[in-house]
Amino acid sequence: MNNDEKSKDPSSSTEAITSRKLSITENIATKLGDLIDPRRTVPLDKRLAKLTPEQKEQLQTIEDKAITNFVGMIDELESALGMLRIGYHVGWKVIYMVHSKKTVRKYEEILDIKVREIFPERGPSADRSVGLALADKFSNFWKVVSGEIKIDHRREII
Repeated sequence: MNNDEKSKDPSSSTEAITSRKLSITENIATKLGDLIDPRRTVPLDKRLAKLTPEQKEQLQTIEDKAITNFVGMIDELESALGMLRIGYHVGWKVIYMVHSKKTVRKYEEILDIKVREIFPERGPSADRSVGLALADKFSNFWKVVSGEIKIDHRREII
């Protein structure tokens, strides 16, 4: 495999990182990633949600309404729209791993949705979430989300 092929192969990301000396945090994250590494179990073509025409139309309607009606800081609208677009792919559990409950509520208000009603619990890319995998293996999901149990790198996907 040549260097161009390696850069496109997600299983070689550790090799790309190791071209320089890893920090302690990066080393720990890499080791943890190796323990839960979904890159070997989830094919690239299975990582995207296959949305129905109705789901695509629903997302477009939500987006259009949010853009039309939004008043406030544009970065909040942009972030809420990003959550809307990634939600089907990762699921609401990963959304809660990435954002605080307060932030999720804010984005739900901007979009006029409830993430737990619109997105699946786990999307096809959910197992790429380091935080969700660790929460599943070592603790209670809601304790991690609430911050009662701390997990470093909970926002990373691999």
